[in-house]
Amino acid sequence: MPAESFKASIRLLFSRRFGTFAFATLLSNIGTWAQSVAQPWLLLSLGASAFLVGLDAFALGAPVWLLTLVGGILADRADRRFVITFFQSIQMLCPLLLVVLIVTGAVEPWMVIALSLVVGITDALSMPSFQSIVPSIVEHDQIATGIALNSTQFNLSRILGPAVAGALMASVGAAACFALNALSYVPFILVALWILPKGRPGPAAGEPLDHRHPFSGVREAMRHPELRGALLTVLVTGVFCGPLLTFCPVLVRDALHGSVAHFSAAVGAFGVGGLLGAVGLLFVDSRANRRAPTVAFAAAYALIVIVTALDPWLAVLPALLVLAGLTMTVSNTSANSLLQSAAPARIRGQTVSLYMLVMRGGLSVGSLLTGVSVHLLGVREALVINGVVALAAQAAIAGYSYPWRKSTSSARNR
Repeated sequence: MPAESFKASIRLLFSRRFGTFAFATLLSNIGTWAQSVAQPWLLLSLGASAFLVGLDAFALGAPVWLLTLVGGILADRADRRFVITFFQSIQMLCPLLLVVLIVTGAVEPWMVIALSLVVGITDALSMPSFQSIVPSIVEHDQIATGIALNSTQFNLSRILGPAVAGALMASVGAAACFALNALSYVPFILVALWILPKGRPGPAAGEPLDHRHPFSGVREAMRHPELRGALLTVLVTGVFCGPLLTFCPVLVRDALHGSVAHFSAAVGAFGVGGLLGAVGLLFVDSRANRRAPTVAFAAAYALIVIVTALDPWLAVLPALLVLAGLTMTVSNTSANSLLQSAAPARIRGQTVSLYMLVMRGGLSVGSLLTGVSVHLLGVREALVINGVVALAAQAAIAGYSYPWRKSTSSARNR
């Protein structure tokens, strides 16, 4: 029953370990989103082109392609407390350095992009460990609920972060957003030190790790057609639909002739949609199969990208981005739940790293390619092409990659 599923979700949220983790992560994500609003606008104010805005997003996401599988191995075999605190501490220094550069007037576009690359490298190495926290602090039948709650706080931060950024940029300046982001790392690092056990995670009984083949977990996950289909769906969404938010400042400024306030409102609207989608998933039984929402909402997201690109009215943009945030969140969160519930515990970190690879890496490649097409064709034309290609690709994936008559439980090799 939906009501019972929602009550179970609330009980988990108010549990000591998960609740503290969710609150600390919310604070960290608010800082991240505040910077994500300030950074592209800072680049544009420094005279950067749309291509450089896309290049900045590419620098942030490109290390995922090279390092996230290594991060998955670290999540499965290394001390997660050390991995998270070490790399998150390095990340914290990057916005602090940007504050100094802005205050001293020394900031240049290439410096912003270089620091994005550092954040991207540390994120790729630590994010699989972070994503593996939820399954490690909840029961197996609560994994989907925990991931939906984590998605809820993330999308709440999409609303609060841009709202805070808009207020800070209008009153103090962009430097305040970067300072807020640096400060937001502190509670998350402290909670990670408290909540995670010391030492390396041990393999489950009867499931020894194959140390001769470090990427054996990746091969195992990719052999299963249902997991492969979910990963392909997320990849297409990242490459072709993710750039909608990356190039939202260009769409607002150049096509719709809006201001930073309109851009901040648009990003916040995306977060509202994401929050609605995540909360909606809390009413779904945690044991329900997640294949159908993964595919259907991914296709809907592609359609919304097309409509948004063709929209001539600035006032309509927030409503469209609400729908974009909702469809993206339901699709990606459902895919993540499917992957983490179906993957054996011994390779969960590597399975998560594959999810991060296709989601974040897809966005980085999509941002770079879309930056080129925006430069050559214009922002509206580039986004229309992205949406059409994504819609066709999702239809093909739905037809050929998902074994619709098979149950997810068949993938659980426990």
